[in-house]
Amino acid sequence: MARPDDRAASVLRFAVELIAWVATPWALADHSWLLAVLSVTLLIGLPTCLSTPGDKAQVIIAVPGWVTILLVLLQLVAAVVSSWLAWPAWAAVPVTLLATATLVTERRRWRWLVSGAPTR
Repeated sequence: MARPDDRAASVLRFAVELIAWVATPWALADHSWLLAVLSVTLLIGLPTCLSTPGDKAQVIIAVPGWVTILLVLLQLVAAVVSSWLAWPAWAAVPVTLLATATLVTERRRWRWLVSGAPTR
């Protein structure tokens, strides 16, 4: 079974990832600059290094589909929680709505990831 090609889901997912990369260190910076740097390193580094074969073109460390799903959930939670901690409600509400929309659009890909179908 081929990977579902849903560009809208990819765009929403990437938008939430960008928000997580900005909002999380922003929320942590007042507490510790080291935590802020570590958060960006983890939020960018883990999905870069860990990927499911067939889901990305370049796989550094192959992981099962459920790990990829957990990494996406980490990004979603980081974006929502951090936006509420770092930004006013008028900015955090759209982030929450975007993350909710991403959850909906990711369902097809996640079914594919847990089905065991991803292979190279």
